[in-house]
This record gives sequence, structure tokens and C-alpha cells, in this order.
Amino acid sequence: QVQLVESGGGLVQFGGSLRLSCAASGFIFSNYQMYWVRQAPGKTLEWVSDINSNGDQAYYADSVKGRFTISRDNAKNTLYLQMNSLKPEDTATYYCSHTMGPPPGKGTLVTVSS
Repeated sequence: QVQLVESGGGLVQFGGSLRLSCAASGFIFSNYQMYWVRQAPGKTLEWVSDINSNGDQAYYADSVKGRFTISRDNAKNTLYLQMNSLKPEDTATYYCSHTMGPPPGKGTLVTVSS
């Protein structure tokens, strides 16, 4: 059974940083492209970033490019999202996923105060 458990969210001030983690199990993590998506209050899911299976190609939404960095450790079955220069508009619940479908986990809430 696929399990994706996000962690690392919290309350941070404008300009601050957070590092999100996603622990994966129930599938062969190293075979999959992985995604971070987010959902702000009252809004639909938004793709944030994705990374290929071996971690050497990453893509970012324009809204986070230059501020967020996605990475993965296939030996630990873990996906990361380093978020710097956070803005209030980054406030959302962040989810990881191994498909472009609805994320299976509960997400981790990031709140950026102004």
C-alpha cells in the first residue's frame, strides 16, 4: 500500500525558510518521478515542483522558481523541498505525490506571516 507522509511544515515569518520532507513506502521510490503540490485555503491544488527518478532533473512553477529546491534521497526513500524567501502567498498545505493524481497523504501545513 502506497504511503506518503509529509512533515516539516509550520509557522514562519516572511522571508524565512522551511524544509519539507516526504517519507515514501509501499512502492519502488527510486523508479518514480516525484511531485510537490500545494493547496492554499479556498483554492485548487497547484503544482509546485517535480523531480525525475534519479534526481538530476527538476522543474518548478514560476511562482517558486529561484526560491524552492526539490531533492530526493533514493537510499532513504525520501523527497525534500527546501523553501527559502517564503512569502505569505506560499501559505498552503503541501503534499507530495508519485503521480499527477490526487495526493494520497495528509500534507503538511505551511503558514507564512507577513
